[in-house]
Amino acid sequence: FVVGEIMKELKEKSLEKNTLIIFTSDNGPVLDDGYSDRSVEMVGEHKPAGPFRGGKYSIYEGGTRVPTIVYWSGNVEQAESDALINQVDLLASLAKMVGVPVSEDFIDSENHLDAWLGKSEEGRKKMLEEAYTFALRDKNWKYIQPVKTKDHIPDWMINKDIEGGLSVEPQLYDLGNDPGEQNNLAKEHPEKVKEYERALMNIINKE
Repeated sequence: FVVGEIMKELKEKSLEKNTLIIFTSDNGPVLDDGYSDRSVEMVGEHKPAGPFRGGKYSIYEGGTRVPTIVYWSGNVEQAESDALINQVDLLASLAKMVGVPVSEDFIDSENHLDAWLGKSEEGRKKMLEEAYTFALRDKNWKYIQPVKTKDHIPDWMINKDIEGGLSVEPQLYDLGNDPGEQNNLAKEHPEKVKEYERALMNIINKE
């Protein structure tokens, strides 16, 4: 409804063809988050996270992979994209679009304007994720860093009925064949676990 009102206003002011609209979310879905909205009772057969595991607060894809729609009349064609991009990349990407230089201090933001506008399937090569532990996306591979102890899980998450993805064991998933993150391949690919752990720590330590 709110988005519809915004679109209506843009059309009334003849600005719809000169306005880039990005609809996205800050995290995956959550039903019971302390609100009296009867979400749990009314969800029925609907699966808010679709085929993905986890939800808000989770390091699994259900928490970190969010819906994103980019609309710009006459500039963005209708299509689906598998490009790996992050909301932090909006800063560098939109700065590129309007010709504004980005300070060297913004080391986390990458320019992927063509991916945002659907002109390219190429996005990030690697992406750091965080939800009470860290994960590293590398194309279809996803490595989840183990936590030191089970006590690492925050007490307030216990009643959320959401898989946080926190484990004392390393996790490695091939999202291309296993988008639901059901088959942990860490033991089958110890070399990748070492590679991604090293790459993840390099990012965290900004080396």
